[in-house]
Amino acid sequence: MKTFMDSNFLLKTPAAQTLYHECAKNQPVWDYHCHLSPKDIAENRRFNNLTELWLEGDHYKWRQMRTFGFEEALITGSADPYDKFCAWAKTIENLIGNPLYHWTHLELQRYFSITEPLTSKSAERIWKNANEQIANPDFCVKTIFKNMNIFGVGTTDDPVDELEYHKAVKDGKAKIGSIATKVAPSFRPDNALNALAPGFADYIKKLEAVSGVKISAVDDVLKALENRLDYFVAAGCVASDHGISVMPLCAAVNDKDARKAEKEAAERALKNALEGKTVAEKDAAAYQAYLLAGLAPLYYKRGIVVQLHAQAIRDNNPKAFAALGANTGFDASHDADFAFALSRLLARMNEKNMPKTIVYSLNPKDYYSLGTLIGCFQGGIKGRMQFGSAWWFCDHRDGMTEQLKTLGNLGMISTSVGMLTDSRSFLSYPRHEYYRRILCNLFGTWVEDGEYPADIEQLKQIVKDICFENAKNYFSPDIK
Repeated sequence: MKTFMDSNFLLKTPAAQTLYHECAKNQPVWDYHCHLSPKDIAENRRFNNLTELWLEGDHYKWRQMRTFGFEEALITGSADPYDKFCAWAKTIENLIGNPLYHWTHLELQRYFSITEPLTSKSAERIWKNANEQIANPDFCVKTIFKNMNIFGVGTTDDPVDELEYHKAVKDGKAKIGSIATKVAPSFRPDNALNALAPGFADYIKKLEAVSGVKISAVDDVLKALENRLDYFVAAGCVASDHGISVMPLCAAVNDKDARKAEKEAAERALKNALEGKTVAEKDAAAYQAYLLAGLAPLYYKRGIVVQLHAQAIRDNNPKAFAALGANTGFDASHDADFAFALSRLLARMNEKNMPKTIVYSLNPKDYYSLGTLIGCFQGGIKGRMQFGSAWWFCDHRDGMTEQLKTLGNLGMISTSVGMLTDSRSFLSYPRHEYYRRILCNLFGTWVEDGEYPADIEQLKQIVKDICFENAKNYFSPDIK
């Protein structure tokens, strides 16, 4: 029987252990897509206890606590922090097979040097031990970044955001002071692209105000977004991000009549939305498609990486959404049609010059389509088109392994930009370690099985590239 989550956790072969310990383990982290609070970073937030640090905003954990039957007061409500922590301890000891079990214990090990499994019996000891360390004045965002070797983070920001915290960090004027970690805003214009969303008309008014562009037509929306994109670039933005539940079907590149009809439908969607009238779903899809295609050359011109996060069906529980809002654990994997619409969108994005693009799907059914489609638009830049890493509900051991194997089978795994946390928690960085252990174990298995030569130096270079160098060069080639 192996020791519980020891130094060779998930590393089943000598080659895997060598690749991880001598290479992957010490690579910096470019966490290019996360949901960390720029305010918390700028203010160098310190935390009051492990519950605040661990459970605040973490809807992964909330879902499982609900599954185990805990009342909402112990999850997102006003219960005592220790009682919430004990509820999580009771949940985690029963969460065998879930990645949260591994992440929880990696986080206890890496941040607090606690190797004891978290259970109802150990909860009090772990609570006291961790909180004593959290009370240390040095336990803050700046120290977390330094200790976890965080090269950079890409937060997720709305075009109407002022980015005051990013500017303060960049100028060294924030409370956190000078830090080695790059803190980059990411341009996420979802609110401007969803004409069906409640409050869309009010949002467009905000976009008008911050951009100085009067919006009455879809090209005005593009002008306003371009204005804000330049504002973001000045603040250090290197990536955009788009959450797309159902991939809209763009008109074909060479079909003039369809292109004309698409724009007319987009104009109709915008007009009706601004006037408070009902917007047809078909028109809203045309509006989204027109803007996604229209943003591509703006991104290309500025060297902005495009991220397309697809196939999430959100806010499935209306009662819970009304009580708690979005991003509280009521989203799921979608099974909408994907491949043909993605093909059309990529063709439109490539009409002039294809920007660097990462496509993620929350449903593994799309992996073969995704992995083959991106190969149709490669060229000119190493790994220009990326099959995004296993994301959200897919970022468990089997999901990561499946994504890596599919990428290896269909593309060029050595050009991958690797893993991201997609997290709101400052304790989530061991997810990169989890990914790296799985990556090294996969490569090590191929070596041990005679499927790849035991050229450890070549393998180390590939691992180093996937863990850090590819992402650094892809997102921030000018950062030294």
